[in-house]
Amino acid sequence: MTLSRFPVTVVGSWPRPETLLKALRRRRRGEIAREEFARAADDAVRAAVAAQLAAGVDVVTDGEQRRDNFYSFVADKLDGVQLMTLAEMLEVVDDKEGFRRILDTLDVPAYSISNPTCVGKIARREPLAADELRFVRDLTDRPVKVALPGPYLLTRAMWVKEVTRNAYATKEQLAEDVVAVLRAEIAELSALGAEFVQLDEPVLTELVFTQGKTRTFMCAALSARNDPGEELEFAVGLVNRVAEASNGTRLGLHVCRGNWSTNEDTLLRGSYHPLAPWFARMRVDQLVLEYATPRAGDLVPVGDKELGLGVVNPRTPEVESVDTIVARARAALAVVPGDRLFLNPDCGFGTFASRPVATPEIAAAKLTAIARAAEVLRG
Repeated sequence: MTLSRFPVTVVGSWPRPETLLKALRRRRRGEIAREEFARAADDAVRAAVAAQLAAGVDVVTDGEQRRDNFYSFVADKLDGVQLMTLAEMLEVVDDKEGFRRILDTLDVPAYSISNPTCVGKIARREPLAADELRFVRDLTDRPVKVALPGPYLLTRAMWVKEVTRNAYATKEQLAEDVVAVLRAEIAELSALGAEFVQLDEPVLTELVFTQGKTRTFMCAALSARNDPGEELEFAVGLVNRVAEASNGTRLGLHVCRGNWSTNEDTLLRGSYHPLAPWFARMRVDQLVLEYATPRAGDLVPVGDKELGLGVVNPRTPEVESVDTIVARARAALAVVPGDRLFLNPDCGFGTFASRPVATPEIAAAKLTAIARAAEVLRG
């Protein structure tokens, strides 16, 4: 795709309207048919795309409107996967005290986050996002980004040994089928002309910031080895095997420090520098990284990759000034040339459907500020 310098895009999610949240709840309870939910979601996607276009975004997404959150939605698409709230997971895990400590780090009720849990052999029953892409392509001629949960995140999240081991003896065996699912999905998205596919792997920061001790909500956190190096080696291998299916489609990797709360104190803190050697080995085109908060630390070199630079914090009501965004972008030119610098928020605006971190009005204002900053940089 041909883009202007300093393209403006979003990380993925957009706050859902109340009509869609109501339809989502009713669908979960089996009160409405799939077609009725689709109509509500279609309207929400149209509104999300229109808001991005009005703000001046160069690469749009569908706002993940059809998803409960950025990774749990796979339970609707895959055989062998069942949604479980974290409260339900507490009932089945052996290490209840350890899992309670994880829940204590949350700034949300344990029943409000659902985790896709592997309960049988997994297989792609239907595409994860191909239908989303088709719908958005009919709404705009601008390039479209499709966000997918990364293979390491999905494996970690779905592996809950107490219910998964009947289908897979080890996490590594589950990962083989996760990779197969994502390779098939990316190959299909590429064939449909997707301009940009983003793999979400936020849990990578948890490995280096907690050093195997304290766990965040990222999720089955139960399944990680104590050695972060071993886990990162595992993650690199999974991402690279999935990347082989991209067939020329721009492939991004999004890594953040958590986006479930507006209380910054509950979120992880630390520089990306410990991850830099692992980033360098991942065969992706772009690193989509958050840099709009002090928690992110200094800019990390990205080598020959593009940088999707987080220039606004999606979790604050204050809208960053154009001058602030321009200054952040110019600082990034020390680690990446201008023709490889994208501008985006740190994370999505509505990661969890029922717990968005911004309103549509604030999200639109922040995107408009980014687009105006891009105009200044281009001038």
